[in-house]
Amino acid sequence: MSSRMRNEASSSSKTPKESVVVDYGKRRSSCGYCRSPRHNSISHGMLAESLTVDDYQALLDQGWRRSGCFLYKPEMEKTCCPSYTIRLKASDFVPSKDQVRVSRRMQRFLDGTLDVKRGDVMKESNTSKNSESLVHNNPSCSMSEELLSVGNKEVDEDEKSLHYLSEQIDNVTHMFTKNGEFPSDIQLPKASVRMVSQGKKKFLANGSEDLLYSSNIAFQVAASINRAQSKDKDGSDSKPSKDSEKKNGYSPKVIAEKLVASLDSIMKNSGLSIRACNGHVNFYAFSKQVSQNGTVQNAAIPKKSGTKCQFKKRKLEIRLNRSSFDPEEHALFARYQSKVHNDKPANYTESSYRRFLVDTPLLYVSPTGDNTVPPCGFGSFHQQYLVDGRLVAVGVIDILPNCLSSKYLFWDPDFAFLSLGKYSALQEIGWVKDNQVYCPSLQYYYLGYYIHSCNKMRYKAAYRPSELLCPLRYQWVSFDIARPLLDRKRYVVLSDASILQNGESSPLQVSEDQDAMLIQLDDSGQEDANDVPMHEDEKMAEFESEGSDDEYDEPDLQTTSYGEPENNDFSEVLLGIRGSCVRYKDLRSMFGPEQQRYLESQLKKYRRVVGPVLSERMVYSLG
Repeated sequence: MSSRMRNEASSSSKTPKESVVVDYGKRRSSCGYCRSPRHNSISHGMLAESLTVDDYQALLDQGWRRSGCFLYKPEMEKTCCPSYTIRLKASDFVPSKDQVRVSRRMQRFLDGTLDVKRGDVMKESNTSKNSESLVHNNPSCSMSEELLSVGNKEVDEDEKSLHYLSEQIDNVTHMFTKNGEFPSDIQLPKASVRMVSQGKKKFLANGSEDLLYSSNIAFQVAASINRAQSKDKDGSDSKPSKDSEKKNGYSPKVIAEKLVASLDSIMKNSGLSIRACNGHVNFYAFSKQVSQNGTVQNAAIPKKSGTKCQFKKRKLEIRLNRSSFDPEEHALFARYQSKVHNDKPANYTESSYRRFLVDTPLLYVSPTGDNTVPPCGFGSFHQQYLVDGRLVAVGVIDILPNCLSSKYLFWDPDFAFLSLGKYSALQEIGWVKDNQVYCPSLQYYYLGYYIHSCNKMRYKAAYRPSELLCPLRYQWVSFDIARPLLDRKRYVVLSDASILQNGESSPLQVSEDQDAMLIQLDDSGQEDANDVPMHEDEKMAEFESEGSDDEYDEPDLQTTSYGEPENNDFSEVLLGIRGSCVRYKDLRSMFGPEQQRYLESQLKKYRRVVGPVLSERMVYSLG
């Protein structure tokens, strides 16, 4: 194999200005999806010394992905689990009900109104002394007991608040009985105040998003009074009619308004507002959530001395940093791999973490201010999610001229109840939308590989409307067209189906059963807990594909991956040798017949998988 080389072709500058790749070959590895005992996962691979964002965008659109500095592309016709590049246009994205629920759950968590109960927090397991040492030696990782304690305290506080509000209503009803506003010879019911669920709020009027608690005590009081008065008049114990309620002056609406008028000053001192609404006594929060510049902030309810109704507001910050090693991020990654995937310590060492998620060949492009580059620039980034300053998740992404490419996400297991995998995907889609103002070409969100033969990887298609890349012609095909074909066969030339769809044949229909199955996968606990991470495929390529295997038969090279006749002219392939860039045609005479045969065989394969344009633009280093 050739040694690595830094590109110094065009000048003496230490910073490479063009793409340099080396060591193209084919790899066989065991598959992490079908768990086949054989090495049936087959892919093309090469190392990238440097890579321009334009070249990597072009490689993505030909089915390539990267794991650190390693580039790979599945051999779609031969690999056991064909992997189709999947993307969606951010401006066309329509969130599902489940995705909306994820956003609302996060907002409730930040508002302090989400019950963090014992069942919501991932239980810690006593796995090994190494993992215990890892958790206890890292302050940012020892979260389970603390979060559970906070959650239990919040539940206790909610119960105290509900009891306090019920007690205040009871005091007012007793006062009304004492001063004669309510009959004194009737045993009135005790008040019951309940929390208003997020699901009920959406059916209420505008402004109900700040509604926290509600009580129907006015209905119970009115019914008790009117029933007693009706019994006194005719001796029966029948249910009073609405007409009798109006006649006697004890309608729920009137009673609720009386209660609210008396409770208003007390509630203001408790940091709440109170209103009567069609007979219900409703309690609202004063403040609303504020979001600015990509950071979600939540203003706390004013604290008053002696009050019992306090809610712990949380602050979510989202920070975008250029890819670099951060010890806190590595500690979170190790915890995630250990607790969520039961991974071995050897797979989350600092060196393996750097190789997998920190190292990048992408050449950073600074913002230009001319609507061609977003304010953060192009390149590789780590998007951090912090709750009250504590790191809870990290998204590893590439920002390219046409897309945000999501590479990997790892998160704190103590926050599994927040579905951070789904939440981060929604944030990344929103980021693309927001930054189109600065860079109109930035339109797509790439989710990595979609693997239809692996049920746990089908959840990516839940982000709609999505497209899959045809592995032959590199055309984008609607997932709704591709899905019924993939149900029948693992490897499909998707563009053929698209041509038929746009021709005279009748459209392919997506059955309700299939649609329900996709929704079920999106809602499943497996995906919600990121049981198979969004881009586990990248990790497998890096850690399991160590060797090169070119012994098995090559496919017929009479046609290219584009379906066009094979052009065997590789004379224009750009080569790097001894610090210089030269076309192969200018080097051919330097090699003997045997060397020529071997090199031309390699260049033919290389040109075929990267395409003629990139083979003449990227530098293939010979050392």
